[in-house]
Amino acid sequence: MAGFVDTLLDRFHGRTPIRAGSLIVTVFGDAVVPRGGVLSMASLLEIMRAFRISDTLVRTALSRLVSDGWFERWKVGRNSYYRLTPRGQEAFAQATQRIYTGPSEDWQGAFDLLLLENTQDRTALKAELSGVGYGALGADLMIAASPATREPGSVLRLSAAPADIETARRLVERAWPLDEIESRYKRFIDTYSGTLAALERGAKFTDLEALLVRILLIHDYRRAVLRDPLLPAQLLPKPWAGDRARALCGTIYKTLLPASERWIDNHAQNHSGPLPEADSGFEERFASLQAAAKLKAV
Repeated sequence: MAGFVDTLLDRFHGRTPIRAGSLIVTVFGDAVVPRGGVLSMASLLEIMRAFRISDTLVRTALSRLVSDGWFERWKVGRNSYYRLTPRGQEAFAQATQRIYTGPSEDWQGAFDLLLLENTQDRTALKAELSGVGYGALGADLMIAASPATREPGSVLRLSAAPADIETARRLVERAWPLDEIESRYKRFIDTYSGTLAALERGAKFTDLEALLVRILLIHDYRRAVLRDPLLPAQLLPKPWAGDRARALCGTIYKTLLPASERWIDNHAQNHSGPLPEADSGFEERFASLQAAAKLKAV
């Protein structure tokens, strides 16, 4: 196995406990959903064994994901097949936008403010709003750089235009833990800078190794970007580690994509046979990053 792949796998297993279920969700969201969304147990086990994760742990994690309503399972003869439920598909669709598309480049100069009214499940509402980029200015007041696409319930909506950009940035610092978010990006950069260097030196890797690194890359990037409100550049410190992390992630992803997709073509199966071609939106992943063109696709 290529040295840079071993290094990433060692780091992955250095975390405790190993969250096999979370990794399975990444496998499906990144590699399976764009290609029809269904994967056989046999194919999944082959991938997870390459991650050094036992069949027993995979089966246990899948059972929990099914019982929690994230996956559905059915059998054809002795073979089992899995796909995300509509709930799971919706959750990953929201994540997909944040992971592969990136932040808005422009800010209109006003914040969207939501004053939470009396509600029986305020904690759940705040968690939902945080998940789509809102920060908290107080127990009942949420703020975002632009309105959510879906109208939240039980709120009073206001719009506020700060007097100047410095005032806007002070509001941002109060509403979001930017230092914590940036530290996650810096850890991602520290982890994957060596991977990029190995690829630039022409390190050899197999199709399966390309898939493993691609999944780990998105798994780790997801841990950072899903906690990021993806604020417009005008409101962020300069330099912002999220920009470098995104360029790094997109460059590696684009470099590994052909080989990793080749492994899926030749090995992954659903209930009808090989997985279908990826959907039209798949090619748009990280499309805005010019840095991704610096490495020649393998």
